[in-house]
Amino acid sequence: MVYTADLKSAARKGIRVRVPSLVPNTMTKINSSPERHTFQEESYLARCKEEGTEPSEDYLNLFKSIRQHDLERRENPEWQKDNMEYDLRSNKWICDKVKSNKSYAQNLYAAMCNMQFVKNDVWPLLKDQRWSASWRSAGGIVADMREEGDYMDWYCSGIQGEPDEDWVDLGHVPEGTVTDEIRADLFRLGWIPKEWEDD
Repeated sequence: MVYTADLKSAARKGIRVRVPSLVPNTMTKINSSPERHTFQEESYLARCKEEGTEPSEDYLNLFKSIRQHDLERRENPEWQKDNMEYDLRSNKWICDKVKSNKSYAQNLYAAMCNMQFVKNDVWPLLKDQRWSASWRSAGGIVADMREEGDYMDWYCSGIQGEPDEDWVDLGHVPEGTVTDEIRADLFRLGWIPKEWEDD
């Protein structure tokens, strides 16, 4: 494991340090759900239908621009750099794991909520550069990795009040929980969880 103090010491001495990628990226595409960014538009259209009003073109154009923005940023090398979302959505082994196990998918969603992550690489560690996602974004990332659904399929899936037997049987964990398996897999992918500091 590479420690920040060691990296800073090496940098002061002019020694070049490189942390090798733990898992090569074997995927040539970024996973994406065809239903991504559709929940809000569908809810809006259903509400208009119920109320008997015509949908606003401005709103419809807004939803369209959100989808277009997502398509464009996926191809942007700057967005891909030191970005855990990109690393998750473009790595075959972890996408396959998320697709094959809904409990694991929920645990990954929960881990991204209320948590920050630092890439286990020289410059991100030295700069204390962090990545984080909102609960909605975390749900959307999991939907994209599974190539189905939208953020609402995962959003608040860890909030159940006091866990009961059914909830535990599903393998769900509360938002902000990083299970040992998720921690190990994210480390394998090159990311380390770091809790938010209290203000």
